Amino acid sequence: MGGHHHHDFAGEKLVLAARGALLDAGEQWTEMRADVFEALAHCEKPASAYDIAESVGNRRGKRVAANSVYRILDLFVRTNLARRVESANAYLANSHPGCRHDCIFLICDTCGAATHIDDDRLTGALRAAAQDAGFAEVRPVVELRGVCRRCGEGEE
Repeated sequence: MGGHHHHDFAGEKLVLAARGALLDAGEQWTEMRADVFEALAHCEKPASAYDIAESVGNRRGKRVAANSVYRILDLFVRTNLARRVESANAYLANSHPGCRHDCIFLICDTCGAATHIDDDRLTGALRAAAQDAGFAEVRPVVELRGVCRRCGEGEE
């Protein structure tokens, strides 16, 4: 299995890739969904629904309810446009929305940055263990917490 190659999108290309993936999933790309995705795509680190609601509200010039943002984020996670960092109750845009695979997050306890890595051998072993235990439709989400290189170098 091992790693595989995919294109990481950014900026306008990421928004277009996300729009295409959502339409392919039979969903509509509404103005609100576009605004939420755009706000999410501009976040350097995982963002909460409240952060995104505030950002979209500022852009629109009127308050946006976090509940409606939650619903959109859940849709984005289901359709592979975003990833949810469970331990932080926060979300990240998926930089390759057309590509489905398991995710491993490395999350810095100091600055909150999240790095996403792929290791199909590791997630494949987790998937196999779950299937051996009688689970189907398994979606491994692995989160490892520690200190990133940038923060670690500042501790000398």
